[in-house]
Amino acid sequence: QVQLVESGGGVVQAGDSLTLSCAASGLIFSRYSMAWFRQAPGKEREFVAGQRRNGATPAYGDFVKGRFTISRDSVKNTVNLRMTSLKPEDTAVYLCAAVNYDSIYRVARSYEIWGQGTQVTVSS
Repeated sequence: QVQLVESGGGVVQAGDSLTLSCAASGLIFSRYSMAWFRQAPGKEREFVAGQRRNGATPAYGDFVKGRFTISRDSVKNTVNLRMTSLKPEDTAVYLCAAVNYDSIYRVARSYEIWGQGTQVTVSS
């Protein structure tokens, strides 16, 4: 069974840091490019960060501005998102996504597999 399971969300204060993790199972991890999206209530799913399956330079959403770092661990089959200098506007459900292609897509519909998401709440 192919599965992506996110963890690490929580309630933090503005300026704090948080690291999200996405564990992949049931797939050959090295064949998949991975990404993080987020979705706030009433808003569309928004691209946060992505990394190609070959480990090339990652891509980030424009709003990130150097605050987040995506990384993948091919031994543990995980992809992490380190978030620093968090703001209240970063509050959302953060979702992990995978696509069996060597590219980063900023559009959610391009991804084949999704996790359930983990809630991140940033208080002011």
